[in-house]
Amino acid sequence: MRHHFRIDATTRLKASSTTSGGKSWRRTSARTIPHLTDTKPYKDRLAKTIAATGKSDAVVVGVGRLDGLETVICSMEYAFIGGSMAWSWREDRPRHRARDRTAGGIIISCSAARMMEGTLSLMQMAKISAALGAADRARLPFISVLTDPTTGGVTASYAMLGDLNIAEPAALIGFAGPRVIEQTIRQKLPDGFQRSEFLLERGMLDLVVDRREMKRRWPAPLRFMGKTA
Repeated sequence: MRHHFRIDATTRLKASSTTSGGKSWRRTSARTIPHLTDTKPYKDRLAKTIAATGKSDAVVVGVGRLDGLETVICSMEYAFIGGSMAWSWREDRPRHRARDRTAGGIIISCSAARMMEGTLSLMQMAKISAALGAADRARLPFISVLTDPTTGGVTASYAMLGDLNIAEPAALIGFAGPRVIEQTIRQKLPDGFQRSEFLLERGMLDLVVDRREMKRRWPAPLRFMGKTA
């Protein structure tokens, strides 16, 4: 079974576009939510993660050109609290950037919702989905790329709302994890459950594409779905 190791968000962006260099990419900034505490104060958790990763939040947003097409590409950083979707994304939604530029959008997911933020994080499921709806009405194409792992509130919202949903080989994709599901239904799950190939066979994905071929596959559907320049 083919499988890709995880790579960081900046490496993905540089490999995904013909435009490179620091000016092409920007990072969001994590905003501290006061008074939230799980096993440690959330402010302290964010500060430690920022220091460890050198990134200010779990998403890096880039603007580059794919075969001549200006494209907004957003990549989740798994090393930043599991690449988790956070409250800080509320005014920095990737699809708003695509809409403002009248550009096609690609979101590369490897994440879930940031559960230490509780409901505030889960609210972003609706907000990002609404931004996708606005972009759809503007006839801007959206390609969702699902990598290992894509779970929870991300799978339940924008990751499965692409005009084209593409996954890397053998990526874990689902809402709850297999162990939780087995404990809930008290049944053994089939081999390969929640892996890309399993979901492709059952119509939940459009394509499973090797990472080395991914960039080559994007321009044609972006043009077909309306982004021509």
